[in-house]
Amino acid sequence: MNLAWNIVRSLSSNGAWPYLRVLLHSYSEIFFLQSTLIGGLLLAITLVNPHVGVSGLLSVVSAYTFARLINVETTFLTSGFYTYNALLVGLSIGYLFALGTLSVFLIIVAGILTLVLSMAFNHILQYFLKLPSLSLPFVMVSTLIYLASYSYSNLYVVGQYAHPPVAYLDLPYWLDGYFTALGAILFSPNSIAGVLVAVAILLASRLLFLLSLMGFYVGATITGLMHGAMPDAFANINNFNFILIAMALGGVFLVPAPRSYLLAALAVATSTILLNAVQSFWATFGIPAFTLPFNVITLSFLYVLGLVGFPLVVTRLEKTPEQSLDNYLTNRKRFAAHSRVIGLPFTGEWQVWQGFDGQWTHRGNWRHAYDFVISRDGETFIGDGSQLSDYLAWKKPVLSPCRGRVLTVVDDLADNEPGNTDSENNWGNLVIIETPALYYVEISHLAKDSIKVKQGDWLEEGALIGACGNSGYSPQPHIHVQVQLSAYIGAATLPFCFGGYSEQGEFHAIGLPAQGRSVSPLQAERNREFQLTFNLDQVLQFTATRPGRPDITVELRVVMNEFTETCFETSRGRLFFHKDKHSFYFYRLEGNDPWLAIMFAAMPRLPLVYDAKLHWRDVVPASAVYSRWLRALLLFVKAFRHEFGELVYSGRWQSAMVVSAGLAGPGLRIEDVEVELDKRSGFRRIRFGENVLEKIDET
Repeated sequence: MNLAWNIVRSLSSNGAWPYLRVLLHSYSEIFFLQSTLIGGLLLAITLVNPHVGVSGLLSVVSAYTFARLINVETTFLTSGFYTYNALLVGLSIGYLFALGTLSVFLIIVAGILTLVLSMAFNHILQYFLKLPSLSLPFVMVSTLIYLASYSYSNLYVVGQYAHPPVAYLDLPYWLDGYFTALGAILFSPNSIAGVLVAVAILLASRLLFLLSLMGFYVGATITGLMHGAMPDAFANINNFNFILIAMALGGVFLVPAPRSYLLAALAVATSTILLNAVQSFWATFGIPAFTLPFNVITLSFLYVLGLVGFPLVVTRLEKTPEQSLDNYLTNRKRFAAHSRVIGLPFTGEWQVWQGFDGQWTHRGNWRHAYDFVISRDGETFIGDGSQLSDYLAWKKPVLSPCRGRVLTVVDDLADNEPGNTDSENNWGNLVIIETPALYYVEISHLAKDSIKVKQGDWLEEGALIGACGNSGYSPQPHIHVQVQLSAYIGAATLPFCFGGYSEQGEFHAIGLPAQGRSVSPLQAERNREFQLTFNLDQVLQFTATRPGRPDITVELRVVMNEFTETCFETSRGRLFFHKDKHSFYFYRLEGNDPWLAIMFAAMPRLPLVYDAKLHWRDVVPASAVYSRWLRALLLFVKAFRHEFGELVYSGRWQSAMVVSAGLAGPGLRIEDVEVELDKRSGFRRIRFGENVLEKIDET
């Protein structure tokens, strides 16, 4: 422990914090975490056996030094993702050989080789299969080292050593086995090391801790039943494969949920066969199983789940499963689950006549479609409705709902008399548009000879394409719109969403209006777009006021990360934002800056159009509002019941420059929220309860 602390203190005092962070993240990444605190604790555990601990350190340093030599960007090394395999290889060599001239050389070479394989495997697996490399490089290199070492007779003579004695806890076999397996992940197969690892995991993530328990006991129990000897099954240190599988599938690569836990348990059950087979075969060569069963089972399950489009596959790995869950539950409400978002194909106010799974024609392969009419006082026509000209939608302009190229135009079919339909030409006069995203949008039932575009034309969203008619299978003038996978007329439809509209006074950035509801498209106001445009390296300064504390100055800098995402950055965190055609919104919070959290909570989304009657709702992540322990409790419950405790934001325009809002969630209700826009740029004032950010004008 003292050695670990001295290393940490020495590195940090010499301005080497970035390098220390890489080192510590390499340790925490073994358990799918990114935490310097947890990494420091795991480092200390390995140093109980100096041969193991120092070998691991040396291997990471070798890998990192080589990465910098070949100009790998520091940004990609900070997480420890590319160096934790090298760490495992170093630990495995230190477990086999004592530190010496020959073993040190072997560790350095092995660390470099592991770094090369880590980068190569990660690129190949990500590019072709959309899979992580996990610890495959460690398995390959450690296996090669163990095989090659049989011919290194000189190394065997001087390198073999008796492991230092370690105190063991007097525990029942079913508990001792769990802790020993945990310690074995760090090549410290004893119950005391396992207890410390368990504490580290518990501090970082309650969900990962529970999954580690579930994985071990499911796997060990099945093995014990098959072998008929429970104590022997529980004592097998290779049971750490069960732990890693459960953690990876139950909470890291799948969103924490009961279905994910069930899949993780099933994966552990299948891995028992593979583990026993690997142990039996590789024992012939004196090679440990390492993490081969974990890699094979986890990657196989992830590939199949991705193949079938399993909805709980994580799209972005966060630092903990709780953060992944928080982001998933927030974003599934805020954003479409797919990229097929189109605009409404008209101006003014129309009414949804029929939506998805409509009561008349939107069925089967054509279930994903929308019909719109114009209605006043509950009627779609004036007079007796016997003439097409009686209908409010007749000959109204129809606009392109998307960008794209016109593929098909039908313009010569006659319009039906009201109440009649053309069952031979179901879709009537139409336009089919191919979008850049390679899906197709069909707009149907247009008026004869009204279409203003031709095949091959490029359209922007909102371009005039024709007039509303009554051609095809249509008893009254209306607009039919659908998204389809192919360019054929009337092809099977795909799910989609509309973007940027008002549904009876409520703003929706993305959504599907309900049948019978009145909707209007919204167009961004140019002055508001300019107000909420931020340039890279722009600095915003605010006076931050909190009750009972002295005022401080908060400085936000506009930066872009390696993935070209734009954010406000402070010394303590980042708040990512984006502006689309209809709104400005925040979408991810990193770090622990309370003022960035307040900005997110006070204004998760702002429409780029003012209407005194416009109001909107949004969902805010728990990380933006709740304290650390309340957030942990809330997310733990939500991990088993997703619908529990949503944090709902309600906003409205108080004036053309001021938004007033409130938040409501489990044990929380905040009504006093206000955001005032600056006339020139950005935000003049943000008030969240008694917390206030006041802009400091540039001099």
